[in-house]
Amino acid sequence: MFLNSHTFHSLRYGTLSVEELVKQAADSGAKELVLTDINTVTAIYDFKKECEKFNIKPIVGVEIRRENELLYITIAKDETGIGEINRLLTNHNCYDSELPKVSPDFQKVFVIYSLKNSPENLKENEFIGVRAQELNLLIRPEWQQFLDKMVILHPVTFKTKKEFNLHKILRAIDQNTLVSKLNETDFCSPHEVFQSVEIIAEQFKRYPKIIENTQFILNQCTFNFDFKTPKNKIYFTENKADDDALLRLLAYEGLAKRYPERTKIVIDRIEKELKVIQQMDFAGYFLITLDIVKYSQSRGFLHVGRGSGANSIVSYCLGITEICPIELNLYFERFLNKHRNNPPDFDIDWSWQERDEILTYIFKRYGKEHVAFCGTNVEFKYRSIFREVGKAFGLPKEELDILAKNPMEIHDDNKVVKLVQKYGMLLEKFPNQRSMHSCGIIISQEPITNYTALEMPPKGFPIVQFDMNVAEDIGFEKFDILSQRGLGTINDTLKLVQKNQGVTIDIHNTTLFKKDKNCNHYLSIGKTIGCFYIESPAMRGLLRRLKCEDYPTLVAASSIIRPGVAKSGMMKEYIFRHNNPTQFEYFHDVFKEQLGETYGIMVYQEDVIKIALHFGGVSADDGDVLRRAMSGKTRSIQKLQEVREHFFESCSEKGHPKELSKEVYRQIESFAGYSFCKAHSASYAVESYQSLYLKVYYPIEFMVSAINNGGGFYRTEVYVHECKMAGGKIKTPCANRSLLQTTVYGEDVFLGFMHIEKLESRIANFIPEEREKNGNYSSLENFIKRVPVGIETLQTLIFIGAFRFTGKQKNELLIEARLLMIHFKPEYRLPTFFETPVQEYQLPELKRNRFEDAFDEIEILGFAVSCSPFDLLQTAFRGKIMANDLPKYHKREVKMLAYLISRKHVPTKKGTMYFGTWIDVEGNFFDTAHFPDNLKSYPFQGGGCYLLLGRVEVDFHFPTITIFKMAKMPFIPDPRYSEDKEKSYEVHKKINEDVSMTWRKPYPQESEIGLPRNKMKVK
Repeated sequence: MFLNSHTFHSLRYGTLSVEELVKQAADSGAKELVLTDINTVTAIYDFKKECEKFNIKPIVGVEIRRENELLYITIAKDETGIGEINRLLTNHNCYDSELPKVSPDFQKVFVIYSLKNSPENLKENEFIGVRAQELNLLIRPEWQQFLDKMVILHPVTFKTKKEFNLHKILRAIDQNTLVSKLNETDFCSPHEVFQSVEIIAEQFKRYPKIIENTQFILNQCTFNFDFKTPKNKIYFTENKADDDALLRLLAYEGLAKRYPERTKIVIDRIEKELKVIQQMDFAGYFLITLDIVKYSQSRGFLHVGRGSGANSIVSYCLGITEICPIELNLYFERFLNKHRNNPPDFDIDWSWQERDEILTYIFKRYGKEHVAFCGTNVEFKYRSIFREVGKAFGLPKEELDILAKNPMEIHDDNKVVKLVQKYGMLLEKFPNQRSMHSCGIIISQEPITNYTALEMPPKGFPIVQFDMNVAEDIGFEKFDILSQRGLGTINDTLKLVQKNQGVTIDIHNTTLFKKDKNCNHYLSIGKTIGCFYIESPAMRGLLRRLKCEDYPTLVAASSIIRPGVAKSGMMKEYIFRHNNPTQFEYFHDVFKEQLGETYGIMVYQEDVIKIALHFGGVSADDGDVLRRAMSGKTRSIQKLQEVREHFFESCSEKGHPKELSKEVYRQIESFAGYSFCKAHSASYAVESYQSLYLKVYYPIEFMVSAINNGGGFYRTEVYVHECKMAGGKIKTPCANRSLLQTTVYGEDVFLGFMHIEKLESRIANFIPEEREKNGNYSSLENFIKRVPVGIETLQTLIFIGAFRFTGKQKNELLIEARLLMIHFKPEYRLPTFFETPVQEYQLPELKRNRFEDAFDEIEILGFAVSCSPFDLLQTAFRGKIMANDLPKYHKREVKMLAYLISRKHVPTKKGTMYFGTWIDVEGNFFDTAHFPDNLKSYPFQGGGCYLLLGRVEVDFHFPTITIFKMAKMPFIPDPRYSEDKEKSYEVHKKINEDVSMTWRKPYPQESEIGLPRNKMKVK
């Protein structure tokens, strides 16, 4: 009886999850149920699975709406009908085709109009839906002729009256208005809840034909979908045999290059993999991935193949990845094995500058009818919930800010806020809008609209209406096409080194980099600012604690810093065992056999699977559930409870001590969603070595490239500082030397126009382009003649020193600029304007304070270039101890003066604490810890220099200062405003710091974990 039901995937309209909808239908006695979400098929596949649990026949369609206007309801007779509906929506979403008021000529779709908007003539497949509340209208003569074409229309949108109010709030959010200002046409009828089938039949008993028509539609429609058959483009060539043969040929060609000696180990491994790939019909996926990589290589782009795909020797020989699985004993089964319930995928990174070209190639090569991005549901989050709901209730912006930024327990205790909280909590986990998955692409064999309607987000590439979990469920193997700034930094450095020094670097010769003594020394002391994945304070601290001096240790470090290993206490234990290899026992012999190279510590996803299989005795299928959970697959995380039961049963049968089994499972569980597979860590480690090699031997070019690629963990100022420490002579932007981006001439580094906040990008691009065409600017007036700038932009350029090539002071240039521009506007520029020589004026010599330039730079760039921040302090004190001395002061109190670089928020059970990163007057980095009690008395007060007092704690080679007291030290007043006390401290507010916030639950302390260091005996 239910031809028109909605879930919360009818965005900002429905209030029921798929599970709730189907459960309620079952409780109402429904044997069939039609899902017709508004303009979307997002939920149809989850809906089918859920219906099967309750023995309900699933039928799917779409409610077609134009804003608030219901046009008609479409119900697919079968999968062909779904495709027809999808194409109607796709043409509207992607090609601006207007949704027609009268349905198109569907072949396999039933159409239902409401009484209010039914056409005069109905096609064979079209009906009119009648609500119980409208039955009294049927006595009118105009409806008598349509009685044989009517069906029951009992829409379902929410569950209770409380949810009806939630529906109205959602509609207000969608309309960007107040709940009180909604019109009746803006929200649905309060009757749109489930009623029992018997009650509905009773309501329509006077019209048996309407009941018969309704049942006719339900009987005629089916949704038979094969979830198991792969939906991807099947073959790269024309058939399976050719694909298998081509993959074998290319794999062996690559093997000859990668492994000239062709050892038995290599041959056995590649044959084993090719056999599995052939058995699982996966050759086409490899070949399509290789095709994309080859295009990239033909364009000279760098890429990184990572993730579990790097476990494969076939992918290594093809050049998809750069990780030798033999060298690291990588576990191919983590990538591809017969027990996997879902197909694997390759993760491939390109530079953020080049990714769009790769995407364009894929869409052109494989056809827009067959390629789309995965979608993703953006849920209402804490802050957005209170903002959106509060706005619907009419709260002012100031109150919305307070609600959004503060925890509920400190919200005001008034009636409206209570309502906002009440309905806001109901919105948690509701989808708010659909967006594009960051990297997942589908390439289908059949037209993709056979499975879904497409949408066109602002990015410009179409997306499917379901997420990656559904994509995997229905048989799609996605291609993960990612981008990162680290590759951009490497690529740009190679070009700069070639241009400036004439040196060509083979960046793929990673064997050389891994063995380089200088690279490994930099690693061991954490001198890695700017280097991919190993530059954050936490990572640099870990490298120092491990005294990391080789590739295998870096691979391990890349994984143990992940939250799963960290929160289980295993990161700390790994550091201890690495530094004290004789002072521990393995938990159990299985740990020694399986995890000997990582001291018996589970570091990688494969380690968890090995221990689950060999220690816990779980099945290979349960091992696959673990793999998916560790990859952040939400649905498998929910299944961990089942694995847990099997794990403990098996451990008991094997006779393991109960306490040991509990401890091992605690460690396993901590990995869910927060760990790397070994190949992924190895891929990151290779890229880290590539960037580190460039930093060691070409530091100026490397840091310039890091600046141009937007840096990484830190703000631009930090990379500029690091460039200066490497010997770069930093210059502010210059009209005759600078480009849009930062550039380097020998050791002279000219910051780019892109760093001037107030400079329009159009002008920032125009200045160097004009100079390239017509030569250097000869004077200020020559610049004004050639570049269309106004007086404010001109003043900004003067203040930053862009015209210092003229040899004139800024004061003089400012007066000259005003005289030149006084009667001149850029839009009235004439070719002859400057033909007459400008009258020269003799100006008195104006004295400037030596720090005026520094304050100009802080105001315009956000940091000083012409001096150090320490030079701007009122005090002459520079600290008694320097960063390089700290390892000598273990357990001793030190007083230091330092400039704040960054601080990281860390939640603890006692409140917020911070870890700070600083530089001393010599320019070297060090770290501090600030505990909650201390922060109450000595809080951070923004960017700048601080006087620090604390105790040094050296933890395995890495010193940290636990702060007792700190005070922000005053800078000198701005000399540009010596007569204005208020303004003389205004620019100081622009001195920055980097603050990273984490909202995870506090990690347990060592005492709470009780991690065993000795073997547990059977009692």
